[in-house]
Amino acid sequence: MSKKKLTYKESLERIETIVDIIENKQPDIDDLSSLVKEATQLIKDCKSRLKNTEEELSNSLENLE
Repeated sequence: MSKKKLTYKESLERIETIVDIIENKQPDIDDLSSLVKEATQLIKDCKSRLKNTEEELSNSLENLE
């Protein structure tokens, strides 16, 4: 996987792909480790983006009042 910043949607799609690989293709232990690490980082990035978006929306709505 390249180091370019994925969009939120691309990250979710990659996580789904990783889950599919783990569930259906039974990767060897070396590949499994790297796939889990990649998925973990993608999940962290997605959670961070969601939190930031929630804060931005909350601030925007507060400014309307």
